[in-house]
Amino acid sequence: MPVYEYECSDCKKIFEVQQRMADKPLTGCPECEGSVKKLMSMSSFQLKGGGWYADGYASTNQSASSTGKPAESKSAPAPSCPASGGCGQCPAATS
Repeated sequence: MPVYEYECSDCKKIFEVQQRMADKPLTGCPECEGSVKKLMSMSSFQLKGGGWYADGYASTNQSASSTGKPAESKSAPAPSCPASGGCGQCPAATS
């Protein structure tokens, strides 16, 4: 279950509560019954090690995983043309 942080507007106490994601947010402080607001806090979940990008995709290039940048895609080699007329007659040459 996720842990959520709340801050009381009256007593300024910050506390944590384990709640299911489907549960409604708390509305009152457990100590003074003042109104509370849910805080945004940093997640403790981190992807570490080689092969992870910041957006969560695995790397296929070892050097890209160490720099944190996406691997450059290598273009496929040009197909060999079996026609003896050259590439001018090939439909792929006009695109």
